[in-house]
Amino acid sequence: MAFRRGSGERPARRGTPSDLLVVGLGNPGKEYERTRHNAGFWLVERFAQANGIALRKDPKFKALVGKNAGGAWFVLPQSFMNASGQPVQMLAGFFRIKPEEMLVVHDELDFAPGVARIKQGGGIAGHNGLKDISQRVASHDYWRLRIGIGHPGVKAAVIDYVLKKPSPEHLVEIEKSIDQALSGLDLLLDGEMERATMKINARPPRPKPPVPAAAPDEEPSS
Repeated sequence: MAFRRGSGERPARRGTPSDLLVVGLGNPGKEYERTRHNAGFWLVERFAQANGIALRKDPKFKALVGKNAGGAWFVLPQSFMNASGQPVQMLAGFFRIKPEEMLVVHDELDFAPGVARIKQGGGIAGHNGLKDISQRVASHDYWRLRIGIGHPGVKAAVIDYVLKKPSPEHLVEIEKSIDQALSGLDLLLDGEMERATMKINARPPRPKPPVPAAAPDEEPSS
């Protein structure tokens, strides 16, 4: 089971050949738990709850950590967003998990609420959590599951925007995109990358326009 493995023989490792790492990004603490920046936490928490995965605090890794029956590790770093890479680096190093075997779930300013997209590699688009992970694991080759939160419109407002709760309307759309992403996550964990990508990246159906009301019968002319 893998997201994508490199070629060649794998070295001996502490984990098993099915080890994968799914990382949800966010900030720890009650004051942050419903903010836009914690969309990655929301998805991993929902998947863990639906699948009976206990996320327990592990001081050694500075994270909440759980594992499913298939051998995938689920991680919520507790080191704050700007230092997300430290728990990821420690876990990946301990279990010999390659960047291609990692999925990072995070909020995405460039996508509107309601949009979820998955890809491998690419730029970090100013996301400090991704920046720290890329620096720590010395690679951009991990998978990213991006949850759209929208953009405030001006760069100067971004920090305040991501650290606030979404509006009720945006929250509904973000929850829909998480639903869509979760519908393909099992396929992803099973290594069915093409099917998972098609399911997660599918555009949500557009709402049907309202049916115009029938015109009232005209009065007969006298």
